[in-house]
Amino acid sequence: QVQLVESGGGLVQAGGSLRLSCAASGRTLSSYVMGWFRQAPGKEREFVATINWSGSKTYYVDSVKGRFTVSRDNAKNTVYLQMNSLKPEDTAVYYCAAGQRNDLTVSENVNYWGKGTLVTVSS
Repeated sequence: QVQLVESGGGLVQAGGSLRLSCAASGRTLSSYVMGWFRQAPGKEREFVATINWSGSKTYYVDSVKGRFTVSRDNAKNTVYLQMNSLKPEDTAVYYCAAGQRNDLTVSENVNYWGKGTLVTVSS
């Protein structure tokens, strides 16, 4: 079992930055592909970013490319999502996800979810 706990969410003005963290416990994070999803009010949960086991490969949804950066520190069992140039449409609950399949862009491949952290971007 893996427990994931997100932190770092909050209220920020448009154009600002936030860094989300996801701390894992229970098993070593290096065994998992990690990712971030988000769910805006009234919308379905969507994929945001993913990073492979070693951190050498990342992939992003088009809407955040160039603004968000996913990274991981396996020694600290932590994954990060640096979010810059935030827009009001980035407002959502952000979820950390862990899976053992290469493709973590779909919810079906997620084995473990965090409980989420709320990001609110004001205009």
